[in-house]
Amino acid sequence: MRLLGLDPGLQKTGWGIVESEGSRLRHVANGVVTSNPKNTLADRLVELHAGLSTVLREWQPQSCAVEETFVNKNPTSTLKLGQARGIALLVPAQAGISVAEYTPNHVKKSVVGAGHAAKEQVDAMVQILLPGVKINGPDAADALAVAICHAHHMGTNASIGSKLA
Repeated sequence: MRLLGLDPGLQKTGWGIVESEGSRLRHVANGVVTSNPKNTLADRLVELHAGLSTVLREWQPQSCAVEETFVNKNPTSTLKLGQARGIALLVPAQAGISVAEYTPNHVKKSVVGAGHAAKEQVDAMVQILLPGVKINGPDAADALAVAICHAHHMGTNASIGSKLA
């Protein structure tokens, strides 16, 4: 199954795609969709929508996971991040793709084993779990971690479902 992980941000939204077959993971692609900070908020959201739509058309994921918003001390920044996150939820949903959501601590715990792991630890584990991956920046690394987390949970849910059936 091809899975898309998204790490939403207004300036940079990271994306990462992995293929999951049983307990095996394979890196497919990763990158960042950007918006121009000189544009209006509405235009920036359009840029994110267009970029994510292109990712979906090009890579055809079957499921998606989005990292939940981390609440900042600055309410304006939090609201803008929430709007970018809304686009990250909307684009796959419009394409008929199921969307799961995971907290940052849940993603870190799934990938590293510790919910308060540093970004460097997450990046290192992504490289171990996806040998040979060339990561296109920290936002893409976070998105790949979200995709890995989603793959682990989908595998667990499928295993439980088959045992209950």
